[in-house]
Amino acid sequence: MGSGNQRTVTGAFVGTGANIDIRSIGFRPSMVKIINVNSDDSLQWFDTMADAAGLKSVKAGSNAMISTGGVTPLSDGFRLGNDADLNVSGEFCHYVATE
Repeated sequence: MGSGNQRTVTGAFVGTGANIDIRSIGFRPSMVKIINVNSDDSLQWFDTMADAAGLKSVKAGSNAMISTGGVTPLSDGFRLGNDADLNVSGEFCHYVATE
């Protein structure tokens, strides 16, 4: 970006248990953080990671690098895969996406 400014967008969605596309942010993110409010589990993805990957932290105390079910960047947002701890049907999630 020519100006050196980064855009950051925050938002929320309700999990589906299946892949879900968040296309309302308006740019391809370089970082995404998702927090499942119901479980306090979280996932962070950076553009140096593979598609569908992420660093997952679960409230029970474990951290793991996942290679499926995580975040895939899209030209105008991102896709969250079907990770069973984060994308739970009916559970509320917050996200932060940075350009």
